[in-house]
Amino acid sequence: MKFFRLLSLSVLSVLLFSCRQPLTDGEHTLVILTTNDVHGQWFDSSYVDSRVRKSLFAVNYYVDSIRKAQGPENVLLLDAGDCLQGDNAAYYFNYVDTLSPHLYPRLASYMQYDAVAVGNHDIETGHKVYDRVRGQLQERGIPFLAANAIRNDNGKPYFQPYTIVERAGLKVAVLGYTNANIKAWLAEEVWSGMHFVSIAEVIQKDVDAIRRKEHPDVVIALMHTSTGEGNGAILEGEGLDIFDQIEGLDWYICSHDHKPFVEARKNTALLNSGSHCRYLAQGKLHLTVQSGKVVSKRYETSLIPVNAQKADPEMRAHFQEEFQTVKDFTRMEVGTLNVDLRTRDAYVGMSSYVNLIHTLCLSQEPAQLSIAAPLTYNGNVRTGTLVFNDLFTIYPFENQLYVITMTGDEVRRFLEASYQRWILTWEKQGDHILHIIPRDNMRMSQSGWSFANLPYNFDSMAGLNYTVDVTKPVGERVVITTLADGTPFSEDATYNVAVTSYRASGGGNLLDEIGINTDQIDQRVVARYPEIRNLLYKRLQEDASIDPEEISDPAVLGEWKFIPENIAAPVLEADMKLLFGRE
Repeated sequence: MKFFRLLSLSVLSVLLFSCRQPLTDGEHTLVILTTNDVHGQWFDSSYVDSRVRKSLFAVNYYVDSIRKAQGPENVLLLDAGDCLQGDNAAYYFNYVDTLSPHLYPRLASYMQYDAVAVGNHDIETGHKVYDRVRGQLQERGIPFLAANAIRNDNGKPYFQPYTIVERAGLKVAVLGYTNANIKAWLAEEVWSGMHFVSIAEVIQKDVDAIRRKEHPDVVIALMHTSTGEGNGAILEGEGLDIFDQIEGLDWYICSHDHKPFVEARKNTALLNSGSHCRYLAQGKLHLTVQSGKVVSKRYETSLIPVNAQKADPEMRAHFQEEFQTVKDFTRMEVGTLNVDLRTRDAYVGMSSYVNLIHTLCLSQEPAQLSIAAPLTYNGNVRTGTLVFNDLFTIYPFENQLYVITMTGDEVRRFLEASYQRWILTWEKQGDHILHIIPRDNMRMSQSGWSFANLPYNFDSMAGLNYTVDVTKPVGERVVITTLADGTPFSEDATYNVAVTSYRASGGGNLLDEIGINTDQIDQRVVARYPEIRNLLYKRLQEDASIDPEEISDPAVLGEWKFIPENIAAPVLEADMKLLFGRE
């Protein structure tokens, strides 16, 4: 038995299909079910307040129902990546319990996934985690796919590039791809030994090669890339760039942008289930077979809303012990918070939330300045006892802390670039200062208003005294007067600046935009520290509490604000009401 487990899936596919019978004439239907960007939302209950939430348990209820209705032999279940990061359960099995079998492969095996693509946040967990998960998935017959993650030593894929499965009497090839833009977000140490190429550059060649070698009836591209806009300008969003452009490809499975979207065309179709188990994407491929050959195909797509209340009770019972273990870890008291932290406050000025991050970063030698942004759109941690779960709200990502050198001129231009993403230019402001838009995009699942750009790229800086004049043109809005301690600020001087590994690696394109080549960031790095959440945990272990006076010292943080205040304040207040209501 162990011998057969060690056989590669490609070898098993040869054994499986060497005696494959010809297709029977008539009508066949292949049902494709997809998830993506689950981000560790495996359990149906939160860990602190027992709130019921959408989860893989609830997804499995729908998967089982469809398998029973359609016949399991006619259903394919795929995931398009970002399954290993984003929740306490993922964190626990990634970094705390590293000896037990990882929970995700066991969940995927229980649900009978046929393949999983590698996401950028899966890579973010580091080699020890994703290599371990890859092996444990493979032991359970589930390939972890990424054909465009290429080994540096031999030019071959680091992960399995594709798999072959049989469903509905059909031979189905599933090609997997990860996001091509990983280099711009993650420190090289987490993806050492490989590099990433654009999906659009290689997918036609891959499809042609698979069709020649395997002679599949159906070909699916399982991609951790955004649906995108179809203009070829966004490396992380290649879905529509290649949709209906690649010959011989039946299905495009997209992900990454968290925006549910499906579309069927004459000769192909696209599925993107969104994120966090809100939807299960369903595709139906109706085929007509004559004389043992497929002579016609028809595509049908839909999004199935997931009801959190319909969690599979048998699956819940099966993994109850693991849930309780994570819950106990999550509820572990780590300290006391003596000031409310709200990320929304960071959009209009200095806030306790960002001040905490800045203070933590500035405490790491030899940092003189700090760059930080709100990392959740509307996170809120109230005063009181902090449990480990709260640290995920305060800092949800596995970003390391770097200290890099920047000139004063680069510092000022960096701030100009950041606020350009954040606020409108004076000529375009009209009734708004914040760069917000109505959510009228057909791929948006919510109504109301949202930021036009991603708030986790709205960086402010600490260790400085500066103003942002909303009436001035881009390039003239930021005026820096002094460092926080009153020392004159000089554009000719060089400063040690604390930044996240995401930003230092090119995330948000802010550093590259001002001329700092993030491909050569090592030349500027003067210190590296562990993940910022772990630094916060260590700080709490030492000090036991977070007090307002400790995170609001102007001699450490300095001060920044929007000016003229009589113009900016009322308009910003109105914008915030559009975004968050009148709370």
